[in-house]
Amino acid sequence: MKRSVVLFALALASVAGCKDDPGPWVLDWEDEFNGAAGALPSQTNWRFDVGEDWGNAQLEYDTDRATNASLDGAGHLNITARLESFRGRNYTSARITTQGKVERKYGRFEARIKMPSGRGIWPAFWLLGANEDVVGWPQSGEIDVVEYRGQEPSLVHGTLHGPGYSASKGMTRRFALDNGRFDDTYHVFSVEWDESSIEWRVDGTLYHEIKRTYVPGDWVFDHPFYIILNLAVGGGYVGPPDGSTVFPQTMSVDWVRIYRR
Repeated sequence: MKRSVVLFALALASVAGCKDDPGPWVLDWEDEFNGAAGALPSQTNWRFDVGEDWGNAQLEYDTDRATNASLDGAGHLNITARLESFRGRNYTSARITTQGKVERKYGRFEARIKMPSGRGIWPAFWLLGANEDVVGWPQSGEIDVVEYRGQEPSLVHGTLHGPGYSASKGMTRRFALDNGRFDDTYHVFSVEWDESSIEWRVDGTLYHEIKRTYVPGDWVFDHPFYIILNLAVGGGYVGPPDGSTVFPQTMSVDWVRIYRR
């Protein structure tokens, strides 16, 4: 296992010494993506969303094939976008979720990810309200832990969507690396979420916070959410690939974890 005593000590240290502290973070769930090269992600934890567009004008067809999402045998999940003709689309990729398998209300959600790059490449690690099938979006709420435009390799974005602050009106903020790119190495992206606020961090650095009193509509973040990992090609957020975009492109995920108080 890649988790270590050091990580646990950091979790304890981050909350030490505060009189009204709610207590340390305790690991609640994780996927370390240990397994044989070419294996699909654990069916206990993940399911595939198979299809296209997803309401964002994405250009890929998301499959459940190992060529688009599989373990590398070294403790990583690789989600890979490919230039290929498939079911009427010119690109393939994958979108996996914990819907119906791992759903939580509040906690610290984090993943260690190495990003792809290139114009029109759109990876994301995000949370969607588990009641979306009943109440619809954006009433279900959406927490984008990290989104990234492949043409901007030193920037990531954290965004909150809800009724009255969705789509282009989402409450967002960006985080820039002073030196380096997010496709050079792995970085930890996280949110800490409770009944009063949501905070976004990159490698432990806080860069965005939204309190429930800040939102211009209803606060719809008091119910369970599930995790989504996906790598889109094209779509309104990034635009289409062009001649400079190299395929295949891979979003490599080292681990995903959920902590509770």
